[in-house]
Amino acid sequence: MQVVQTDPSQFKNIKDFPYGENYVDFNKLNMHYIDEGEGEVILALHGEPSWCYLYRKFIPILKDYRFVAPDLIGFGKSDKIVNWKIYSFDLHLDSLINFIEKLQLNDITLVVQDWGGLLGLSLLGKFPEKFKRVVILNTFLPIGKPLGSFFKAWQKFAKYHPSLPVGSIIQKGTYQELSKEVIDAYKAPFPSKKYKGGAKAFPTLVPGKPTDAGVKEMKRAREVLSTWTKPALVLFSDKDKMMSGLEKFFYKLIPSSAEQQKLLIKDAGHFLQEEKGEEIANYIDQFIREKLKIT
Repeated sequence: MQVVQTDPSQFKNIKDFPYGENYVDFNKLNMHYIDEGEGEVILALHGEPSWCYLYRKFIPILKDYRFVAPDLIGFGKSDKIVNWKIYSFDLHLDSLINFIEKLQLNDITLVVQDWGGLLGLSLLGKFPEKFKRVVILNTFLPIGKPLGSFFKAWQKFAKYHPSLPVGSIIQKGTYQELSKEVIDAYKAPFPSKKYKGGAKAFPTLVPGKPTDAGVKEMKRAREVLSTWTKPALVLFSDKDKMMSGLEKFFYKLIPSSAEQQKLLIKDAGHFLQEEKGEEIANYIDQFIREKLKIT
């Protein structure tokens, strides 16, 4: 198995990410994470094709907490497997199990978006006792039903494109125009197609059949969330072409979400943390402090 790690020089021009590097070992792969502050644990999981840079705007606002955000294997400063076919749902989930066990994380406030939701909510389904609260941003929990034509087109694009254009994908997934510096920061982990195996694989790993990997875990996540009595905050944006409207699924699924103020992040696309990071972080702070209005 050929593994590469992005040269640190790729990240030297990123000016708005002054956070220390930390690494945990997973089956001889280095998994990078940021670990800022002290207090209650917030675990934030990114998705496709971003990295923990996506959460940089949260950290100054959530300074009274311990903010932990890993780069999934194949992303950010974590090691990257060159052969994209080696990536699997189990590899990613097992890496997160390893992560929370080695860092001994408990009483976690989980924040998830995109693939961070498929994996993070599966993690919650497996170890609900480790989680104190959950914050769900633009994601879903597929259980093998046929995927729509839009998503199938995205799967084919990712699978067959000779070198996935990460910067363009990030821009297409946002409502507002991003600066060149920000686009370059998202491109930084991927200097060539050799580094893009994880990004290439993720769309193909979304289950479209009941027998696909991950279905069992996501069914379990749905079961756990359907009886979830701990706090739950659902925060979706209004300009996500794939997922806007899916907040209704989570409101219906999670009993405790009905007790929470219904909020919609306006004028933001799929990567709502990038466009409205400060606003979302303030909501999360109020949520943890139990200061959001109850409906």
